[in-house]
Amino acid sequence: MADYQLIAATGCATGIAHTYMAQEALEQAAAKRNLTIKVETHGQTGVDNPLTQAEIDAAEGVIVAADIDIGAERFIGKKVVIVPVAQGIKAPDKLINQVLNPNLTPYQPQGKSATKTKTTTTKETWVNKIYTSLMNGVSHMLPLVVAGGVLTAISFFWGIYSADPKSAEYNAFAATLNTIGGTTMNLMVPVLCAYIAEAISKRSGLIVGFATGMIAYTNGTGFLGGILGGYLAGYTIILLQKLLKKLPDKEFRGLKAIFLYPVLGVFISGMLMWFISAPMKGLNLGMMNFLKGMQNGDPIILGLLVGCMSAFDFGGPINKAAYLTGTALLAQGNFYFMAGVSAACIAPPLATGFAVLFNKKAYSKAERSAGYVNFLLGSTHITEGAIPFAAKNPFTNIPSFMVGAAISASLTYATHIQVPAPHGGFIILPLVNHPLLWVLWILLGALVSGMLLAYFAGRQAKKHSNPKAEPQTVIKTQTNTEQSPLQAILKPENIVLDVPAQNKTAVLKFLAQLAVKNHLATDTAAVLTKYQAREAENSTGMEKGIAIPHAQDRTIKQSAMLILKLKQPIKWQTFDHQPVDTIISFLIPQTDAGSHLHYLSATAKLLTHETFINQLQTAHTKQTILKLFAQTDLK
Repeated sequence: MADYQLIAATGCATGIAHTYMAQEALEQAAAKRNLTIKVETHGQTGVDNPLTQAEIDAAEGVIVAADIDIGAERFIGKKVVIVPVAQGIKAPDKLINQVLNPNLTPYQPQGKSATKTKTTTTKETWVNKIYTSLMNGVSHMLPLVVAGGVLTAISFFWGIYSADPKSAEYNAFAATLNTIGGTTMNLMVPVLCAYIAEAISKRSGLIVGFATGMIAYTNGTGFLGGILGGYLAGYTIILLQKLLKKLPDKEFRGLKAIFLYPVLGVFISGMLMWFISAPMKGLNLGMMNFLKGMQNGDPIILGLLVGCMSAFDFGGPINKAAYLTGTALLAQGNFYFMAGVSAACIAPPLATGFAVLFNKKAYSKAERSAGYVNFLLGSTHITEGAIPFAAKNPFTNIPSFMVGAAISASLTYATHIQVPAPHGGFIILPLVNHPLLWVLWILLGALVSGMLLAYFAGRQAKKHSNPKAEPQTVIKTQTNTEQSPLQAILKPENIVLDVPAQNKTAVLKFLAQLAVKNHLATDTAAVLTKYQAREAENSTGMEKGIAIPHAQDRTIKQSAMLILKLKQPIKWQTFDHQPVDTIISFLIPQTDAGSHLHYLSATAKLLTHETFINQLQTAHTKQTILKLFAQTDLK
């Protein structure tokens, strides 16, 4: 096993994009300096590329770029730099310089002594601990919000009152779906509370956090109570650990873990939460009523506020504050607020695509490719694709994003658009009361931001008339311990070479037939209709001969990835106005709760690499294509 000079761990609240962007940025920065690095990622599907104790022991330094708890205690005694995940994306070179500083003292958690040298050790400050524990709660809560929200929204297909037995719209299946979705959404507060506590005091905090979170939920404190309860539970366990420190671990370790910590912890934290529930409930209701009042009184001001919050830090705490408020109101049956939040989150990545179209010369090839891919990411409500553009020139680009997001949100509120699902982007258009108008407002905001981005990028390009050459991308093949998320949905039988299709319609029909032939779907006509409907919204053509059509339908039984290599290029509306000869398609079940977003993110990441695209274009066997999409280590 090879030793690595540097090791790192990355993780973000959503575990979809920030995590892997930080990984990629750190790997590329290390490669430019001829340093070996291994990056452990804490994504929505779990921990990938885990660090072994031997690798930790052998490394010269550790970079932790995470908004969640990644278990930093493993690195005690090593030179460690701990920062938010955004810093891993924006300043990887700076982080490497810091961790290689010979005067950096070994890492010790707060309260432990460290060997004194010339420079202060990089410790996890209490501010960072508060932040990372909050993001740990949010990251575990979000999948429940998405799953519950989407299932609840689907139940409205049978009518907005389809779950009410007294209504003429009542449908038994819809009512069951509504109950399942609502029950899942109700886990939001207990899970948020539990995993905030878990980040502070590990397993004992998790147990007490669940109990405290349930009290917060049943007493109507909302997600504000869940946040406060998480810190109450976590630090109650810390207090008990200090008070019971004199009891020897050897004799009382089991008694502490199984009896004393949970019983005393639940009693103390639970009683505190019980007594503060009344004021917390009043505060929560007051905040919700204030937002409702703003919505009913002046939707433009509300749109400006929500738009600026959503586009300020792209998945960070300010963005999450707006998103959590939207999900809380959504659970109360308020579908208006989430419509503006979603619009403000979808507009920024779309804006990057428009920006590179408006001013191609101002962007590098990699940036243009990323911008084009962001059309796909943005349309599925993945805001994080805008981060590299924001990081490049934050003082002009972030305000540009905020302007467009505010326009989209304000117009959404002004026209009383309702969105009953917390995620999904344009996939959930059938659930929106005015879908075409909503898309129009989002595109309008994205166009404004795109023009501003293109203008500022042009000014920057003039200042740097001799840009440095971009580093060559090298794609390493998969090791036995690594596994790409795409391997789960891309099988040899889903790859077809030399397809003799003459036009786009023929390609979509071939894909639908292949889905049924491989037992991935049950109705060719239904899948074809969804493919065509998606193309009618906007073309899925990318650039360099690649298109990414996708379909979501109730007749699709499982998520799948299909790859076609056409016998001859065909016309397809693409960003570079070139014909298409490579098709990357996704099949998405109707009840998919967001797992397909991880597959889209993984594919989007691959398509930002020039070398990967070149190798895909020259691949002429199924095994070569499978191997390409199995890549997990891009440098």
